[in-house]
Amino acid sequence: MNKAITKEEKMNLHGKSIEELELLCEKIRRRILEVVSKNGGHLSSTLGATELIVAMHAVFDSAKDPFIFDVSHQAYAHKLLTGRWDEFETLRRFGGISGYTKPSESEHDYFVAGHSSTSISLGVGAAKAIALKKEQDQRRPVVMIGDGALSAGMVYEALNELGERKYPMVIILNDNEMSIAKPIGAISRILSSAMAGSTYQKFKKATESFVENLGESAKYIAKRVEESFKLVTPGILFEEMGIDYIGPVDGHDLKKLIETFELAKELNRPVLVHAQTLKGKGYEIAEGKEEKWHGVGPFDLSSGKSLKKSGDKSATQIFTESLMHLAKEDEKVVGVTAAMPSGTGMNALMERYPDRFWDVAIAEQHAVTSMAALAKEGFKPFVAIYSTFLQRAYDQIVHDTCLMDLPVVFACDRAGIVGEDGETHQGAFDISYLRILPNMTLFAPRDEKSFHQAMGFAHRYNHPCALRYPRGSFIDCGDLPPSTAFEVGKSQLLQESKSDILLIGYGNGVGRAYQTSLLLEEKPAILDLRFVKPLDTQMLKELAARHSKWFIFSDSVKEGGVGSALLEFLESEGIKNVHLYTFEYDDKFIPHGNTLLVEESLGLLPPQLAKKISELA
Repeated sequence: MNKAITKEEKMNLHGKSIEELELLCEKIRRRILEVVSKNGGHLSSTLGATELIVAMHAVFDSAKDPFIFDVSHQAYAHKLLTGRWDEFETLRRFGGISGYTKPSESEHDYFVAGHSSTSISLGVGAAKAIALKKEQDQRRPVVMIGDGALSAGMVYEALNELGERKYPMVIILNDNEMSIAKPIGAISRILSSAMAGSTYQKFKKATESFVENLGESAKYIAKRVEESFKLVTPGILFEEMGIDYIGPVDGHDLKKLIETFELAKELNRPVLVHAQTLKGKGYEIAEGKEEKWHGVGPFDLSSGKSLKKSGDKSATQIFTESLMHLAKEDEKVVGVTAAMPSGTGMNALMERYPDRFWDVAIAEQHAVTSMAALAKEGFKPFVAIYSTFLQRAYDQIVHDTCLMDLPVVFACDRAGIVGEDGETHQGAFDISYLRILPNMTLFAPRDEKSFHQAMGFAHRYNHPCALRYPRGSFIDCGDLPPSTAFEVGKSQLLQESKSDILLIGYGNGVGRAYQTSLLLEEKPAILDLRFVKPLDTQMLKELAARHSKWFIFSDSVKEGGVGSALLEFLESEGIKNVHLYTFEYDDKFIPHGNTLLVEESLGLLPPQLAKKISELA
């Protein structure tokens, strides 16, 4: 068990003794801690899932059984067991392996997963394909989902169909926070333990067969007894949906897990195994902690202290300060986030004003629609959700907010490249998917002062609006003139020039434009666009008469982005003399890695941009 697992090899755990598997779990945990303490990554959830994943590999075969991990940031042990032991050193690094499952990385990774609550739907789809191929005797989906993911409605849409169609499938519920209703006392613990055993499951199956041959009165009595039995267990929800429930079982007891998974495999119908685990298991400093140890940067392994150096104030911190000020001044200000209270800075508001600020868990759709109703009632809602996760609530933005023209503010955190989390988390699309919506106004701050001004504008504005801001701190705007108050559809000309060159920045792109301008031989004009919808048409017409080469800086995709908006303007106005070049992202998903390295690979660092401008101008 001491040798590393090569890239070409999947470790075969079938037939290994429990003692061997327990030693392997220790080895896996050490490897995870060794790498994550250097590279950063998701820690507590993946440590807690180690025995579950080892047991999965001991019972099922990821070469043929679809292993589907919800979100998949807890799947590090799976990576280590499937030929990536040495390569794990490159976890989340630019050019290295992903922090999530990725089929292009390994045949044992069934699906890309970076957003929550998709796993059971994927499992149902895989089960349908297996049935159509008549491979039910050889394959079955094995899904791992966390208790937090059960807050999303998509899960219940999938469970509803699965319970009706009865496809063979094993769902492993990794419950590390007891989000599901707690068992009731000693009787519940005894019954739950009984439900995890083969004796109970065999008895249940035999009873079902026996009852089918009874008269209606006997069937009714048997049904009532079964329902009474289930009422004192935490599995009633799943049983009522037509899915067999086994558990709770100890998610760190390998012997029990393997026995339970073998039983679930034999049942040949949809089964949910409820396993209770401890977050951070095996690393005492992180055990039981919630958000702090979920996702971490590099840290000292012996003390647990972060190795990250404190830098400039982050955009998220500025958002928190500004919203706190508005909430203090106006009791109508309310807010919501979806399972990211500290990530969005909403936790401070929830602590200060618990009746006005909420975390609704992983339920972005519900978050948006509930805030629309609050806006209808005269409140001023701020919806703080990462750009990448706001995509999940698109219909609610369209139908429940913009159609009603309700004054909801969407605070799009993590706009632009977010680094190590990669393709599924880059905030590249919010401008494109929001700009097309009637009644929606889009704007962006460039620094701390303009952020406070933008928040003040959002507070006063009586229509749907969205502002975007980056992960971490804003790019330094140097000695550019200070920001002036925000007015709808008004830009700010920051630097005038007789040159043909105009640099147009949007949000964090203003700082990038400024840093690039310092490297140009000829001083260009610089415009802070501020609003991409509506555009400052008067200012743009004036600038078109003076500058024929426009260069666009925005941390967003080209398709439907800032450059597209400006090209539409130029076409509608019949302006033919302007040549527009945009440095927005190309039409592809952006890989994971250190943000500067990713930007360098995309040609977006100021020296690279200055060189391109010099060549084009």
